Amino acid sequence: MCLIFTCGEHTFRKEVEGYEGLVCRCYNCGNYSGSVIKSHPWFTFCFIPVIPLSIKGYEDISCRICNFQQPLEHRQDVQGMRRGADGTPGVPLQPQPSGVPPQGQPPPGWGQKAPEPNQPMQYR
Repeated sequence: MCLIFTCGEHTFRKEVEGYEGLVCRCYNCGNYSGSVIKSHPWFTFCFIPVIPLSIKGYEDISCRICNFQQPLEHRQDVQGMRRGADGTPGVPLQPQPSGVPPQGQPPPGWGQKAPEPNQPMQYR
């Protein structure tokens, strides 16, 4: 008599609350196809989940194209886009360019001299 047992691992995945529908950039392939996923790996015996391999699971940014996964803790730009409890979207963290003045102030040299009109092209 021969009994065959199958052992393995299965990972259950779902979107993290507050990040539903959020699409972010993948740092591996450069495409905007990353989403925030919570993963729960389980040990399976005869295709039945028996033992969880992690207690809290893992919150990762997973790319749908290249399957690259990066921990959410390493991506502050994505953490800033999390929706609040009232459903208001978060504000993405974007660095301000250094040469641009703050809003409401004209750029340096504004209004001092009128720009020169466009000159026609000259062929030689």
